Order: sequence, then structure tokens, then C-alpha cells
Amino acid sequence: MSSETRGGSPWKRWELLFLVLYAIVFYAVIIRRSLQLSHEHSGRLYGMRRGWISNRLIDTSDPQWRNFRGNLPILTFVFGLFVLIANTLRSHFHLKGKGMSIVWLSLSMIYLIYLHGACVVYILSIASINFFLVKIFSQSKYFSCVLWVFNIIVLLTNRLYEGYPFSLFGRSWAFMDNYRGTFRWHICFNFVILRMISFGYDHHWARKDSHSDQKERGIRISKYSFITYVCYLVYAPLYIAGPIISFNSFASQLDMPQKSWSARQVTWYGGRWILCLFLMELMTHFFYYNAFAISGLWMHLSPLEVFIIGYGVLNFMWLKFLLIWRYFRFWSLTAGIEAPENMPKCINNCYDLEGFWKSWHASFNKWLVKYLYIPLGGSKRKLLNVWVVFTFVAIWHDLEWKLLSWAWLTCLFFMPEMIVKSAATAYQAKNALGELVLRELSAVAGAITITCLMVANLVGYVIGPSGINWLISRLLHKDGLPVLGGIFTSFYVGTKLMFHIRDARRSCT
Repeated sequence: MSSETRGGSPWKRWELLFLVLYAIVFYAVIIRRSLQLSHEHSGRLYGMRRGWISNRLIDTSDPQWRNFRGNLPILTFVFGLFVLIANTLRSHFHLKGKGMSIVWLSLSMIYLIYLHGACVVYILSIASINFFLVKIFSQSKYFSCVLWVFNIIVLLTNRLYEGYPFSLFGRSWAFMDNYRGTFRWHICFNFVILRMISFGYDHHWARKDSHSDQKERGIRISKYSFITYVCYLVYAPLYIAGPIISFNSFASQLDMPQKSWSARQVTWYGGRWILCLFLMELMTHFFYYNAFAISGLWMHLSPLEVFIIGYGVLNFMWLKFLLIWRYFRFWSLTAGIEAPENMPKCINNCYDLEGFWKSWHASFNKWLVKYLYIPLGGSKRKLLNVWVVFTFVAIWHDLEWKLLSWAWLTCLFFMPEMIVKSAATAYQAKNALGELVLRELSAVAGAITITCLMVANLVGYVIGPSGINWLISRLLHKDGLPVLGGIFTSFYVGTKLMFHIRDARRSCT
């Protein structure tokens, strides 16, 4: 093999050098201006507190991150205690599926009662109704309709009635509203909905002896018991935020704890999580991206600064969810249950919509493919199915117009990508020039896609649909056009750099 083949063409090596230098300059500008903005406006931002690094202020404007970070000590204590009890009982009494179901159900119910108080009765009541509907209709041709209609109705009414105040059932029950726990149960129940649907379909397919994954075919009908089902729904390590795991995979690992991860690998996974936590602490102590967005102050900044804040908010969101999801996955791994990894790829290493969603909430993506996309017809009706899937995702998150706007914007951006991918698959480059043209067009398409992703996610999670006009007018204004050109160029360069990373990985396999 020649040195040129091993190292790539000289042009590609020079191109890679230029791309890396551009990326260094790009992030140097982002970091420098971010530090200046945070320093200049820290006194006018919402959600700032005194931090622990160099006596600096820390951005705690995101309530989800603030609550998670504040509860980490008590959560970690509960984490350690529960795992110690469960693993000790498993080892001492040689417990298998049913025994471990009882152990984890008991521990998880203690956890739930602390979180939701008297509202646990709502969780158990809805779960019981779903269980009996699955058992009754599992072999009926109306099964899918019954399962989805029931769970969608529950999802919507939970939000519409804000978790059903006990006073709704009469004055004599109003006193129970004083014992609703510390966390709103109907927010957590969104994940329970996904588990109820997973149990339903896994049971339905087990009855029909089809659609089961090879790994999960050992699950017998006897495993679909009420105790194992409820244990799956409220399993403490994954209850609040996931990641999402199928019923079959969960039940099989109760019988036989996961062996994919050694104790050393699990420990290293936890160590990497601590490093990511320290990175988040550095980010929130020095860069106040989310506080700018929450305070609305960024609407008065220059187009370049608007881009920097928007880009920073999306990176903050990515790191926040990575820390939350990996924390609970680590907890589950130490208990012997392996759940799919969310965020397997950095947000800055995604240049197409399909790849982005496969690596953002990856376990949810797998759930959607298995229980919604494929039953709807899969790739045969891909252009139609993405609208159904993303509309469900929006409703599942919350009943807000900005989330529906996010879902439909994403679908609109998906359409041209799917058409271009089909055309690119059909097209075969016949020479080096053809390959070069295809690569350049793909890089331009990647830059457009990244821009669309930024807009869709900012609309869905930050500015809402009412902010679209402001964002567009800010960037299309006379002083915003050069910035827009710079943004597109940077995303083009970033896409080309991702191509090099992809090619390097392929050459190593």
C-alpha cells in the first residue's frame, strides 16, 4: 500500500490542515466574545448566583438543570443505598426475575412515595387499566388502536387537568392535595406512557411470536406478569428521565444481569460523567448563554452576538441532557440493567437531521422506530410517517404551540434531505471529479441542514414561533447579512471536517 493511499491525497491533507486551523480560529472568536458578553452583562441577567469557581457568578437560570444539580447529593445517596440493597439481596438469595422484580418494586415505591406522595394512586390506577387492556386485546385486530388511543388520552388529560387535583373528586378529598409529594407526577408519567406502550407491543408480539428482537426472544409469556410490569414502569434508576428501555430487554436483564459492561468499564463510565460535570460547571461559571436567552437580553445584541448566544444555548442543552441521562444510565448499569445510550455523538459532530435525531435522544429514537414508525409502515411511507412521529414527539413533550412548531419545522426540513439522500444513493460518481462535486454538494447541504436544525431547536425550546420573525429579520438586516454568510461558511467548514472524521473512522475499521 502506498503512502498516498494510507494518508490520503496531498490535497485532502492540506484541506484538513486548513479546516482544523479555521475551527481553532472560529472557537477562539466564540470563546473570547462569550467571555466579554458574560462579563459585561452579568449584573442584568436572570438566574445568576454566587458560584464556587474564583468567586464568579454561575448561570442557574435553567430550572431543570438547577433542580438536578441541587439534588445531586441526596440523589447520589439514594442511588448508592438502593443499588447496595438490591445487589446484596440478589447475591445472598440468588434472586432471579420475579425475586428482583419484588425487590426493585419495593425500593422504587419508596422512591415514588417520596416524589409524588398520595398521587402514586393515579400512577398505579392508570398502569392497572393499561395492563388489563393489553391482556384483553393482545390478540385482537384492534389492539394497536386501543393501546394508542388509551395512552394518548391519558397523556393529554394528565396535562389538561394538571395531574388531577384531589379536590376535583369532591371537597372531602381536597385535603389529599396537601400530600402530593415534591415532584409533579404527571411530568414523570410521560416516560411511563412510553413504557406502557412498550409492554403492550412486546406482549402482543410475543403472543403472535413475531417482531421480537433476536436478543429478546427468550422472554416467555409468563414473564409478562403484573409485578414485573409495574416494576418496569417505576424502576427507580430510569424512572425520572430514562433512558428508555423496552420491556423485553428489562425483564431479561432482571433474570440475568447485563454482562456487556465489566465493573471496570462501569467505573470508567462514571469517571467520564464526573469530567463532563466539571465541564458543565466551567461553562456555567464563565458563559451565561441560557441566562441571556431567558432574560431576553440577547434580542438587543448584534447579529454576531445573537448567533453566539443561540449556538451556546444549544451546546448548553446538549451537555445538560447528556449529564442527566448518563447519570441515570450509570445508576442502572450498577444495578445490572443496561439501557441504550443517549447522546452517543457530540452535537457539533452532526451534519444531517437523521443522524442528529439518532444521536440526540437515541433511546427515544429507537423506541419511536420500533413502536411507531415501523407499525405505521416504516420506509414505505417515510414522507408521511415523519409528520406523525414528530407530532407525537411534540405532544409527548408538552401541549405547547412552540413544540408543535418545532416538530413541523423539523418535518419541513426533513423533506428535502430525504429527497437529496435518495438521489445521492442512486447517483454513482464515475470519476474523481464526480466524487469531488458530490462531496462539495454534500457539504453545502450539511451547512444548510445545521442552520435549519439551529432554527428549529431555537424556535421549539427558546424563542417560540413568535420569535421566528425577529430572528430572521435580525439576520437578514444589512448588518446581519455578513454574519449570515460567516455562519454558513463556518457550518460548511464544520461539515467538511466531519467528513474527514467519518473517513478516518472508516479507515480504522
